[in-house]
Amino acid sequence: MNKKILIPLLLLVLVLVGVIALLGYRHYQQTEEFQAMQELAELDKQEMENEYERFALQYSEMKTKINNDSIIAQLTQEQLRTQELLAELKRVKIEDAREIARLKKELAQVRVVLRDYVMQIDSLNRLNENLQAENTSLRGENDEARRTIEGLSSERESLSERVAIAAQLDATAISMTPLKKNNKQAKKMKDCKTIAVTFNISRNVTASNGQRTVYVRITTPVGQALNGGGTFPYENRNLEYSMKKVIEYTGEETSVTTYWNVNEFLSDGKYTVSIFADGHMIGSRSFEFN
Repeated sequence: MNKKILIPLLLLVLVLVGVIALLGYRHYQQTEEFQAMQELAELDKQEMENEYERFALQYSEMKTKINNDSIIAQLTQEQLRTQELLAELKRVKIEDAREIARLKKELAQVRVVLRDYVMQIDSLNRLNENLQAENTSLRGENDEARRTIEGLSSERESLSERVAIAAQLDATAISMTPLKKNNKQAKKMKDCKTIAVTFNISRNVTASNGQRTVYVRITTPVGQALNGGGTFPYENRNLEYSMKKVIEYTGEETSVTTYWNVNEFLSDGKYTVSIFADGHMIGSRSFEFN
């Protein structure tokens, strides 16, 4: 074969082999990244299912410990609603991000409603303790009130577990802002030198006061976490965090701001910010940067 034809042909073959190898490597990398994102989404969905199941069980237990027919009817209605939302969550696929987000908002609302009932029952308990102190002089007239007090007093121990559920923190108003070197907002992620993440820890009078360690995890469009130099335990595994901050929580709404210094190339696309505290994911939100 003529060398003038053979050499270009060999070069063409080498280029084709290189292109095929590169495409194969990119496909493998994308597959690994997709599996990582799917795994985190599965964990998030499983935790939501577990919480719905715990809340439904708590409603059932609360109904057996109270003698107020009106409150029992309300608890039954909320329990049925919680079970219906759980059934919807089990049917939805993890790829349906919009439906997952809706059910996560519904879960937060269920938690708020449950917390209100815990506070209401606890208030009744304290009220009945006061009535018991007066019962010495009014015993003959207040036999029915005394029985109610005794029933509610026996419920105090089981209330502690429900209070723990109601005391779980919530992160709201989550924002992610890429900043340039001059601390002005960057329009392109390639110009970003620092990422600022701000959010609020909601007011929760049932939560214990004191220091809390809050972990912020930022995942890139390819599902990788921006590494902040450490890990934290979550769902029987360790996850990398991007930032962490120790806050002093007083039960009132608390604003938190954290910063991550960029040390790698950041592409445009969808970034997800997840907030963790006390072993729970307390908030999550995605941001699109073009």
